[in-house]
Amino acid sequence: MWLKPEEVLLKNALKLWVTQKSSCYFILQRRRGHGEGGGRLTGRLVGALDAVLDSNARVAPFRILLQVPGSQVYSPIACGELLNGSDVYWAIATGATLEEINQHWDWLEQNLLHTLSVFDNKDDIASFVKGKVKALIAEETSSRLAEQEEEPEKFREALVKFEARFNFPEAEKLVTYYSCCCWKGRVPRQGWLYLSINHLCFYSFFLGKELKLVVPWVDIQKLERTSNVFLTDTIRITTQNKERDFSMFLNLDEVFKVMEQLADVTLRRLLDNEVFDLDPDLQEPSQITKRDLEARAQNEFFRAFFRLPRKEKLHAVVDCSLWTPFSRCHTVGRMFASDSYICFASREDGCCKIILPLREVVSIEKMEDTSLLPHPIIISIRSKVAFQFIELRDRDSLVEALLARLKQVHANHPVRYDTSVDDDMASPVFHSTSMCSDHRFGDLEMVSSQNSEESEKEKSPLLHPDALVTAFQQSGSQSPDSRMSREQIKISLWNDHFVEYGRTVCMFRTEKIRKLVAMGIPESLRGKLWLLFSDAVTDLASHPGYYGNLVEESLGKCCLVTEEIERDLHRSLPEHPAFQNETGIAALRRVLTAYAHRNPKIGYCQSMNILTSVLLLYAKEEEAFWLLVAVCERMLPDYFNHRVIGAQVDQSVFEELIKGHLPELAEHMNDLSALASVSLSWFLTLFLSIMPLESAVNVVDCFFYDGIKAIFQLGLAVLEANAEDLCSSKDDGQALMILSRWAPLCLCGQPEMEEAAARAQQGHQFLDHIKNEDSPGPPVGSHHAFFSDDQEPYPVTDISDLIRDSYEKFGDQSVEQIEHLRYKHRIRVLQGHEDTTKQNVLRVVIPEVSILPEDLEELYDLFKREHMMSCYWEQPRPMASRHDPSRPYAEQYRIDARQFAHLFQLVSPWTCRAHTEILAERMFRLLDDNMDQLIEFKAFVSCLDIMYNGEMNEKIKLLYRLHIPPALTENDRDSQSPLKNPLLSTSRPLVFGKPSGDAVDYQKQLKQMIKDLAKEKDKTQKELPKMSQREFIQFCKTLYSMFHEDPEENDLYQAIATVTTLLLQIGEVGQRSSSSESCSQECGEELPASAPSPEDSVFADTGKTPQDSQAFPEEAEGDWTVSLEHILASLLTEQSLVNFFEKPLDMKSKLENAKINQYNLKTFEMSHQSQSELKLSNL
Repeated sequence: MWLKPEEVLLKNALKLWVTQKSSCYFILQRRRGHGEGGGRLTGRLVGALDAVLDSNARVAPFRILLQVPGSQVYSPIACGELLNGSDVYWAIATGATLEEINQHWDWLEQNLLHTLSVFDNKDDIASFVKGKVKALIAEETSSRLAEQEEEPEKFREALVKFEARFNFPEAEKLVTYYSCCCWKGRVPRQGWLYLSINHLCFYSFFLGKELKLVVPWVDIQKLERTSNVFLTDTIRITTQNKERDFSMFLNLDEVFKVMEQLADVTLRRLLDNEVFDLDPDLQEPSQITKRDLEARAQNEFFRAFFRLPRKEKLHAVVDCSLWTPFSRCHTVGRMFASDSYICFASREDGCCKIILPLREVVSIEKMEDTSLLPHPIIISIRSKVAFQFIELRDRDSLVEALLARLKQVHANHPVRYDTSVDDDMASPVFHSTSMCSDHRFGDLEMVSSQNSEESEKEKSPLLHPDALVTAFQQSGSQSPDSRMSREQIKISLWNDHFVEYGRTVCMFRTEKIRKLVAMGIPESLRGKLWLLFSDAVTDLASHPGYYGNLVEESLGKCCLVTEEIERDLHRSLPEHPAFQNETGIAALRRVLTAYAHRNPKIGYCQSMNILTSVLLLYAKEEEAFWLLVAVCERMLPDYFNHRVIGAQVDQSVFEELIKGHLPELAEHMNDLSALASVSLSWFLTLFLSIMPLESAVNVVDCFFYDGIKAIFQLGLAVLEANAEDLCSSKDDGQALMILSRWAPLCLCGQPEMEEAAARAQQGHQFLDHIKNEDSPGPPVGSHHAFFSDDQEPYPVTDISDLIRDSYEKFGDQSVEQIEHLRYKHRIRVLQGHEDTTKQNVLRVVIPEVSILPEDLEELYDLFKREHMMSCYWEQPRPMASRHDPSRPYAEQYRIDARQFAHLFQLVSPWTCRAHTEILAERMFRLLDDNMDQLIEFKAFVSCLDIMYNGEMNEKIKLLYRLHIPPALTENDRDSQSPLKNPLLSTSRPLVFGKPSGDAVDYQKQLKQMIKDLAKEKDKTQKELPKMSQREFIQFCKTLYSMFHEDPEENDLYQAIATVTTLLLQIGEVGQRSSSSESCSQECGEELPASAPSPEDSVFADTGKTPQDSQAFPEEAEGDWTVSLEHILASLLTEQSLVNFFEKPLDMKSKLENAKINQYNLKTFEMSHQSQSELKLSNL
């Protein structure tokens, strides 16, 4: 065990320890008198002394010492002893056994030995090691406490430190923490790693230097275990711009699994909304704990290993042994108990596996406990078979829980026994004897709320009663006797197997049955065994009449999905006679439409038609429907949705398997991801679209028994068979043509591609010449074959040989390994989709703005991060505001008014102190064209582009629009003007003094500008409304706020005062002119020659007396207004204002500050908001 560092002083003469191992820094020693055969006198004396001492005073027999040559103090890591003349050491760890101390030694060698060489100061080595060991002690203590109580004191202390160091809102829940090192170049920084629901954080304070690191889980692009020259095992976090390595964990496996789970949960919750509603564990991130994550990982492994429905929740995993009659012994393994199943898997992979649906279980009983059969229980099923489990810990509580769930299952789905026998079920293969009466397994039905007679009547007469292959059976090229003899041999082998291993869904699944499946299931048994292997038979029996109701509900409905289905119906196995007539087509239509009606999230995806048509060949229509449910919803999870995330993840896993099993091919091909254009169809259609049908069905046999593992290994076998040609290809394109069966069709008339075509032809021929010699039916014609008759025949490969090779050479991948690879690559695939979204949005936006592309990328990241922070810590918002990958790229991320205000404050060049927030609100209202309270990235950067890169007239126009409706509203919180009386008179002369003493008369200049702008007005598409008095006051207030703290602040204030006076005069003149015209129209007077234009009125003789200027009295009625043209022309008269609006602005510095302060601004707002809520609650 590790010990708290303490000094130990020993004498030179007392030699109590013997060195067992040593390195440049560490020494492992054994105490004399322990572990010696005979022992000398000294050893015997020391051993006797240790024996007579009290147990609390005894010295542990093993220790490890740290020696640092050249240091003032040498530090033993276990206890102290004299080394190189020094008398002072530090006691850190001891071991009671050699095995225990060796574990400490191995950890030091793997994690510290190579690290210490990077330190130049020897004293720093001692400080570093002591600090590391203290952290390990703290972590061990917290782990022990965590086992005893849910919230140990140590965790509460860590939570306080986490909150103080990173200042997150309360909603950021800490999940767990670990002591580790973060590498900065070649230097390790010892500190603490905090894992929260949304972030990975690291804190270190070492040698006077503080380091804080915050990485959102959604920014992580890779999470992997690696090794480098210093350490054998590290965890590497890769983000867009950086790689960070973490090492020296006490238990690296545990840390990596927790990180893997947290990253997976967070990315799926925030970036993969298509499965968000399917996984309840993702719904409440604030409730996630470390224990929950471990349980979730175990639950997902359980569902994947036994291929059970997603809704199944694992309740218990118990070590035990199962009596296996075929081997006449007990097989060691584990029992898994869930909501509706009891499963068993042997410790030795492939030895034995069983699945017991609780609906099949009759009783669960405890047997008498004996020395030969400790803690046994018996589970009996309806086919009069009993399973004996022994060595069950906590047997009583386990049996009690199992009986409670069994009672619940039988209450929800009471079982009745149907003694009727269908013709296709008369085979003895599926016969079993009920405890009540004889019946056939496939005819068991569940009682619904209605009686059995009504249930029978619910069956639609439209459904096809048999598998299509029985109605459209063709005779093959072989003689009937030869064909049937092969089929009968297979049936005989299966019959023998059923007698020994069981014939129902509860059968013993061993390596022997896998070999039978690899040989090919007999056609008469294929559909039924598919139902058993996939456990679709349980769904079928549990939902009587369900499929018929779906068919009736979906019949005749027309939508986009049904149109897609109709378009693909005649493309589904068109070479097979079953789909050359309306019988097969109608059945296929019903199954696909019913499934789309059942699961609208998936609806219909291409390749489902091919898979369903094959299911219909070998299973009844209703059975085919439930097989399709099993494939789409649990055997190929997330394959058939909008983005086919599951298929892309498996493609990425397939690439990694190629690198591991076919390194030469992986090295030859520059980009393995290009293979996905060909191999994706292998996974989506289970090779049905790439091989002759009679061969591909054998692949489907393996898939239903072994799951996706069978497709991975067969894909590797196909690549290995073509490896020579693939490695001889000149580029990736030519390699793809070798694998693509359609590519050679496109090469006609291209002599320069003849060599490529020849190689592609060989690859195509390999796939097209995978034959099934045991198939009783004829080969189904390949509609894509294109070779002429005079070509040399291509060697035939038997599908059984190919499958056998795939198991022998590539069958070593376990379900657990595949699931871990899926975790790893799901991150990469989801981030790939995010990068695609980003690039598509930028491609649309870049041509429309003048912002540099690299700055646009930074803005997009800020925009997305603002959206994500609201998802982290705020209450669930409307669905429209969440990330929705099904929307167009530009609309996937949108922000609301509050988020926009944060970004505006961070990146806008128009900072107006307290007025900034009000300006941001108006800008948001202006950009929100459709009034849905959300704006897209394009709208956000369009306003920034004007502020940073627009011409002066564009900037003034934007400011003008911000102060008229719809941006400025009646309820605007800053729109109530303190000036309730009419504006002050502006009839004074338009001559203003300058600091130099000169006077400038703007009459002629301004008059000409207004006339020119009036001419240009006709060319504009849409004239902006004029600005009222209230709106003009807000406009001026904004300008004054913008000039605050500008270097030319005084000049700008004076200039805006001048311009404001000009505009006030223009507005008054317009008001008087409007009043005069209104009065003239009412009195019937016409003044065509004497009525001055507004421009002339503004620039009337300024030398007139005030009495003369009262031609238009203040009391006259009319609206005070000013136009954009007036404002722009007035601003152009002041060079300081022109310089202000036309000076170049630096966006990069704003972006750098925004990246640093974005989190701080959000957390400050959240903490301020929570304090306000606390005050209100205390009132």
